[in-house]
Amino acid sequence: MRPSSAPPFGVGVPGNRWDTLEGVEPKTLPTVSVIVVHFEQQRQLDRTLLALSRQTYPAELLEVIVVDDGSAVHPAMSHGARLVRQEDEGFRLAAARNLGVASSRGEVLCFLDADTAPEPGYVEAITRLPALAAECVAVGRRRHTRFDACADDAPIEVAAPAAAIDEPRWLAEAYAASRNLLDADNRSYRFVIGAVIACSRWFFDEAGGFDESFTRYGGEDWEWAHRAWIGGAVFAHVPHAVAWHDGPDWDGRSGDDSERQRRQNVEALQLARMVAVAGSAPRAVLVVGEGGGDVAVRLGAAISEAAAFVCVDSLLGVLPQAHIEVPGAPPQILGGDPRVVEASGAHEASPGNEAGAARVRIDIRNAVLVRRPDARNGDRLAWAVEAVGVGELGEVVFTDEGGEALMTVTSRRARLRRARWNDDTLFETLMEPAPWLMPLTEEPSVAAYLGGWI
Repeated sequence: MRPSSAPPFGVGVPGNRWDTLEGVEPKTLPTVSVIVVHFEQQRQLDRTLLALSRQTYPAELLEVIVVDDGSAVHPAMSHGARLVRQEDEGFRLAAARNLGVASSRGEVLCFLDADTAPEPGYVEAITRLPALAAECVAVGRRRHTRFDACADDAPIEVAAPAAAIDEPRWLAEAYAASRNLLDADNRSYRFVIGAVIACSRWFFDEAGGFDESFTRYGGEDWEWAHRAWIGGAVFAHVPHAVAWHDGPDWDGRSGDDSERQRRQNVEALQLARMVAVAGSAPRAVLVVGEGGGDVAVRLGAAISEAAAFVCVDSLLGVLPQAHIEVPGAPPQILGGDPRVVEASGAHEASPGNEAGAARVRIDIRNAVLVRRPDARNGDRLAWAVEAVGVGELGEVVFTDEGGEALMTVTSRRARLRRARWNDDTLFETLMEPAPWLMPLTEEPSVAAYLGGWI
């Protein structure tokens, strides 16, 4: 991933505070590209294209791109929609969405599926925040109905509610609990539904496209949303941006329960390799080299191999999934551990640079002993790793008694946002004394460390 660039428009908001833009309208409306993915769904596509032709958004600023995922017969276009196609090589929703983006011109991107028809105010509602804050990923409300009970040419906002079926309770509860994602956290990617999202083209390019290794139903939107979140996204649910899906949610569909569970497990296992955050990643199995890891540590200096060993070993005892860069070749005792590597010298996200892509970076200027949590100290390091980047806390600096920094825990999300807008006030920095960190300024006793005497 290339280094972050300055947003082309909009403002930076603190934390995830999209509510600071309540009541604000864009001074200039952006051009919008709606990307609709289709496969063998002509009747549903016809309904969706009709619904898009009735949008309140200015028609001269709106283009509709239909991406066909290899249907046997080319779908018929209507209402000015433009068709692009890819070969039938199985389920390739991620690749189709990327192709749609590459074929489009809009400053803001909206993603829909052919079986999801928007109400007239959908595009206007879901593009407002991305037009005001270029880092915003807006999620509409996907409601569910039975289109077979509706006339093909009936206004969607009238016909769909009359045949409505239940929405997924877990999703509605999540939006309510998070105040429409205002209180988003590191696992809120699960509430970003790919069939009803919008973001700026600039941010889509910043985050990178959908991962085309997803070739089965589900997962590609969650992986992208997680990557977007740690890349600085502002998540917002827009409940009045309503699009109607034909039929129930995946969990509400009929079929063999064991087969359904097997397919969900395939998705969960793939995501576990790519989404490193706690609650999604493996609990104990170490996944190396995919997704950049969750926590990357840089040790700046150590007075000896023994000091480097004690620092690294004590840190991994508290954060066993961390990836650590050490100055020079790792000491022999650490050389066989895939979590410990020689520092590359890179400081930002770039291909192959795990420290740049990780959700959290920990910088240790000089080697320290990280004491295990106890009743007196609690687990402040684990707290900081989970807290930074959520809300408005971007960085925690753990200090000695004199206020000198011993360890800095920084969110990539905060680091990128501060740099993009050249504004350190978008996230807060907390300075906190850390008696559980012992600077290794003299040669430590490895035997005493291993025996638990220090």
